Amino acid sequence: MPTLFDLAAILMVLSGIFGYLNKRYVGLPSNAGLLVLALVSSILVIAVSYFVPGLAFTNHIRETIGSIDFNETLMEGMLGFLLFAGALHVDWQALKSRSLSVGLMATLGVLLSTLISGAGFYYLCRLAGIPLAFNWALVFGALISPTDPVAVLATLKTMEGVPKRLEIDMAGESLFNDGVGVVVFTILLAAAAGSSGSAGIDYAVAFREFATEALGGAAFGAVTGYIAYRMMLAIDDYPVEVLISIGLVMGTYAAAHSLGMSGPIAVVVAGLLIGERGVTYAMSDTTQRYLHGFWTLIDDILNAVLFMLIGLEFLVIDFDWTHVLVALATIPLLLFSRLASVYLPFQIVRLRERFSHGIVAVLTWGGIRGGISVALALSLPNGHERDIIVTATYAIVVFAVLVQGMTLSSVVRRVVSKQSGSGSDAGTAQEHEATAPATFEATGRSE
Repeated sequence: MPTLFDLAAILMVLSGIFGYLNKRYVGLPSNAGLLVLALVSSILVIAVSYFVPGLAFTNHIRETIGSIDFNETLMEGMLGFLLFAGALHVDWQALKSRSLSVGLMATLGVLLSTLISGAGFYYLCRLAGIPLAFNWALVFGALISPTDPVAVLATLKTMEGVPKRLEIDMAGESLFNDGVGVVVFTILLAAAAGSSGSAGIDYAVAFREFATEALGGAAFGAVTGYIAYRMMLAIDDYPVEVLISIGLVMGTYAAAHSLGMSGPIAVVVAGLLIGERGVTYAMSDTTQRYLHGFWTLIDDILNAVLFMLIGLEFLVIDFDWTHVLVALATIPLLLFSRLASVYLPFQIVRLRERFSHGIVAVLTWGGIRGGISVALALSLPNGHERDIIVTATYAIVVFAVLVQGMTLSSVVRRVVSKQSGSGSDAGTAQEHEATAPATFEATGRSE
């Protein structure tokens, strides 16, 4: 049985090799390239084991990958670091100006998507003759509804000229709605597992748990972030301040989890506070350079490991062709639920500020799912419910990263071009291109 160090060594070596091959020969964006190469490698291993059954080498590879607890690796190890790194670089002032749209999409949007996705998945399974209780279908809706901040932020890094408001909407929503989604998933899973899918949900208890985990996590993250900020303010020593930031992430995530609060939400709030007040008031230029450089590097390394690991999970997922067909049918269902979860909250936002239909289209296509959904699906207890949910989740995540992620920049350019073209009476193509971000950021107030 490989040790923890052996598994970490395998992941880092494979990430380095796949990263090199992608940069040298494939040329895809980092997250997509690593996922493709890992998927291809997994398919090759499966093909060799199929044509040469009993081969010790391929069996050893599958056993080694199977020994990696994906849920624990991501949710208890990597996620806090990735969320903090993402929150650290978000413009807090810009996020506050978009608080209504971000907040509604991260709460109301997640709940709407959970209901629509869960109900649709329930009926798809019934059509395919797969027994699945409605409560378990809602569990699937909860784990697949939040956009993955890791996947979204990794995609944004590869795009140029993204309008500021759109970038804040996408980044802010993804940072918060994964925490909300995990809370909703936990509540629905307890109801489904405890009732065998036959009883209803105690909404009063669910609301109290949601408030405790989400609001409590936000408050706890604000407290720990402020303590870390005051510590940084009192000294000027970049190694110690970087060490404080590491302790902040690990301590906040672990303590919030122990106290029954949302660790992801707590870490995001702490990261936003350090990224705003810490950078503005507590850090010298040297500390800022080292701190941002350190967390950018951590973000890139863990992203590489995560997307490579998603591809390798193909080795240990048992696929049934009926499940695969349902999974493929679930992809358009998820796009529809994402459209509804963006469009309906924006109708409320329109009471204060108008938005163009272009933003809804981009946010719908930019609702990328990733490792968090896979991790939650793999955490489900063994049973026929787990089998269909894991298959559907994996298919959706692969589609989201490889198709939505790689085409999102084209969708943004097309919408921006359309906005600028319809918003001007005359001018050259160069003038349209120069004014496109500003026109798009105006969010269609002249429509």
